[in-house]
Amino acid sequence: MKNFITSTLLFVVVILTSTGFKSDSVTRNADQINWITIEEAYEKIKKEPKKVMIDLYTDWCGWCKVMDRETFKNKAIVEYVNANYYAVKLDAEQKKTIILGDKKFEFLPQGAKGINQIALALTNNQPSYPTTVFLDDQFNMIQPLPGYMKPKEFHEVITFFGEDFYKKEDFENYKAKTYKEKYRAR
Repeated sequence: MKNFITSTLLFVVVILTSTGFKSDSVTRNADQINWITIEEAYEKIKKEPKKVMIDLYTDWCGWCKVMDRETFKNKAIVEYVNANYYAVKLDAEQKKTIILGDKKFEFLPQGAKGINQIALALTNNQPSYPTTVFLDDQFNMIQPLPGYMKPKEFHEVITFFGEDFYKKEDFENYKAKTYKEKYRAR
């Protein structure tokens, strides 16, 4: 009987691992941003429209790493981004061709590295890293914002775009009045 139970448990473990069962595929980690590819965001937006936030980075960018370590690990930012955006992590120098609908973005070799055409499109041909790009729920550009942002200022930005305040008031008024009233404890 003991051998039967052991064999049955072993069989269940083998089946679960061979079928790719993972508990994190059902539930996401609430301590980190749920990053997806730009292609995944493009497809998801068709079924469930939601704004897109793109972290455009390179592997050699020091400020990109600081933003990953400090800003993108901040609890309030993780919660807000996961609830309100499709978050995309996009390497500006990736060599893989990106296809979004009928648009094709290819790698352009330049100098020691190169750049993917999508990085040029998302930065209005002025690449800088890191750049955070915001798209509306129809995949249209809202605004690219170059440079590192500390958690507090980044939270101001993601709520400004995330709740459509950018359509009603300028950012300085938003920060001075609306943000302070809405997020007083931050």
